[in-house]
Amino acid sequence: MAKKTVSVTQIKSAIGREGSQRKTLIGLGLNKIGRTKELEDTPSVRGMINKVKHLVRINEAS
Repeated sequence: MAKKTVSVTQIKSAIGREGSQRKTLIGLGLNKIGRTKELEDTPSVRGMINKVKHLVRINEAS
């Protein structure tokens, strides 16, 4: 059975944001605008995305 994934793209800069938000972006593998990562859809990843939801775009994948 294939695991669900979510595609996350950074659309805004982390400049001027809290340090924890910058570290969360790095933890997601995003540290430049336009960078996209395919991540496993787990509760911990969803929590990280929720913390920086104003800086990223989320695309549901299979």
